[in-house]
Amino acid sequence: MTETGSPKRIVVLGGYGVFGGKLAAALLRKNLFDVIVAGRSIEKAEDFCRIHGGRPVHLDSSAGDFQNSLAKLSPFVIVDAAGPFQSYQGGDYRVAEAALKAGSHYLDLSDDAEFTRGIDCLDESAKKRDLVLLSGVSSVPALSSTAVEALRPAFSRIDLIETTLLPGNRAPRGLSVIQAILAQAGHPLTVTRSGQIETLPGWSGLSRRKIGPAGEGGLPPRWSSFIGAPDLALFPKHFGAGTVLFRAGLELSVMHLGLWLLSWGVRLRLVRTLVPMARFLQLAANFLKPFGSDRGGMEVKLSGLNAQGAPMSKSWTLIANDGDGPQVPALAAEILCMRLMNGQVSPGARACLGEIELKEIEPAIAGLQVSCFEAADPKPTVFQEALGNQFNSLPMSVKALHTVFDRHRWTGEAKVSRGRSFLGNILCNIIGFPPARERTPVEVTIERRGGKEVWQRNFGGKIFKSVLSPRDRLGQGHVYERFGPMRFEIDLARTGTRLCYPVSRGKVFGVPLPLWLLPVSEASEFELDGRFRFDVKISLPWFGDLVHYQGWLSPANAKQP
Repeated sequence: MTETGSPKRIVVLGGYGVFGGKLAAALLRKNLFDVIVAGRSIEKAEDFCRIHGGRPVHLDSSAGDFQNSLAKLSPFVIVDAAGPFQSYQGGDYRVAEAALKAGSHYLDLSDDAEFTRGIDCLDESAKKRDLVLLSGVSSVPALSSTAVEALRPAFSRIDLIETTLLPGNRAPRGLSVIQAILAQAGHPLTVTRSGQIETLPGWSGLSRRKIGPAGEGGLPPRWSSFIGAPDLALFPKHFGAGTVLFRAGLELSVMHLGLWLLSWGVRLRLVRTLVPMARFLQLAANFLKPFGSDRGGMEVKLSGLNAQGAPMSKSWTLIANDGDGPQVPALAAEILCMRLMNGQVSPGARACLGEIELKEIEPAIAGLQVSCFEAADPKPTVFQEALGNQFNSLPMSVKALHTVFDRHRWTGEAKVSRGRSFLGNILCNIIGFPPARERTPVEVTIERRGGKEVWQRNFGGKIFKSVLSPRDRLGQGHVYERFGPMRFEIDLARTGTRLCYPVSRGKVFGVPLPLWLLPVSEASEFELDGRFRFDVKISLPWFGDLVHYQGWLSPANAKQP
């Protein structure tokens, strides 16, 4: 340890890299620390120190004398900003263990879920030495968890936590960052959705996202895709969230969609990994660097129920301008170095979850072109938008079915009957309505995609889909439901305790249907004995009854009585 009264010594491993360099420069500007810029390349360390100050040191964590070399430096804190942490195999915490033996605190900028989660294996040793070992001291999970901690008091239940990172195209592209992205593209990601563990391909789930306030303050819509992050492994248990998703995007469509196309090679097992393409793709990215902008952002969004039990979404957004985006991953480490100096961090080894407060970020971004915003959406679901205040008066189980932020699945049983018309049955088969059965199992999966809901109904193996979306006249009870080329306008109505779905207009291939061809929908949802019930009867002039199905549903992960 450094002598009492002298500046605390901080060793930044990879201190001349993209993010490590930002941290080292920020610490040097404070004039409170003795900063050592360390790494495998003494030449790069010397070049950095000539510009920013600090002391360059050759330090290689893979060398056999690493522990002794680190101990001789007598660090107060060592920050591992070198990465990529995905390359540390089988619980390889060599830098953290070296910090323990040197009597030093330890921080790292890991973005790897398993590495960050697994550091608690050193918890007992850290507490015995009264030292702090924190992993994931970066944009995620350090900043993202800080935002969740700030937003969650407004919720009685958290259904969804979704984080989106959208860097500007002119941001620096370190080889290790590109390798980390390519290592995930096309490979399975483990995520929690509606309380269930499942996998989805990395860089899948294409979606256009706009984050930040409207107008010039926010980012215009950009492509995003699913990617791995420590949040996926840590947030479900730590915050009790039913679903946790993480997205990232590249500003230029040609780059984002190009990587999406390349990921299919891995998904189809045509290639094992895209990592060997890292240097080539880095050259291509550098060639395209003049295009796009130097504006990036990060959004953390929570969705669930408020204190009154109504659906609600809240978000925290950080927008970086003028190329200051790469400063953001270093903010948490900068704040925690100050906290460690003041003895304000509890000892132990753990993932960096909620270790700082949102109010500490404002001083850290002073002088940067970085702004933070909070926003709330009191009507974040499709049926809330359509029904307005009527939504809150629906029976509990009906509200629950229509409270969809990401995806949920309900199962139950139904009775299905068909009309006697030959042509009507042909039409039913074209649409995909189920065959007549006295009792058949039912599974309904509802997935939110932008401002729409995709409904997949499975009646004993017979599947048919539709897409529901609200009309422009929000709060007026109007929704559209589309079955392939057919789209119908439904005027939602409350009749007693039932929610009814009468059809008022329809189109086929965009051509309006005359009233004498418009389906008659006697469909309703209600609650009986605490369980969601449905009763749907559809008929057509000249054809008579088409199909009638009625039954019950319960959440798929709920115990059935």
